[in-house]
Order: sequence, then structure tokens, then C-alpha cells
Amino acid sequence: METTPITIEVDAAAAKIYAAATPEEQRGIQVLLSLRLQDLTDGTARPLREVIDEMSSRAAERGLTPEILESILQDDE
Repeated sequence: METTPITIEVDAAAAKIYAAATPEEQRGIQVLLSLRLQDLTDGTARPLREVIDEMSSRAAERGLTPEILESILQDDE
């Protein structure tokens, strides 16, 4: 499988987990993320807005409110 490096921003907890992982574990995380991104688009060219809306709905179902998100974003500034 051919790979291409990308840069994404994640929360501090996720970054710590990734940084503490062994190279083998990091590769596993990379594969899982790649598969998840592909799964989000179902192998089709879904509009980005649709993918973002779906992810937002899932985050809300898990308790991430707009207020919490705003607080997280302000902490990074």
C-alpha cells in the first residue's frame, strides 16, 4: 500500500497517546485512521460538508456540546 504523509491537528490527549506509542503501534494507528477516513466517505466522493455534519452528530451523541468545543478551541489560542 502506497502512503502519503499528512498533518492533522488532534487534541492533546490523542497526541500524547500517539507520541507514547511504539513505532509498530503508531503504524497501526495510521492504518486505522486511514481506514476510518475511507469508511467515512464509503469509497465515494461524498461532499466534505456531509462528512463533517455526520462527525458533528456523532460527537454530539457522545456529549461534545458546542460550548465544550468552543472552550477547547479557545484554550488553543
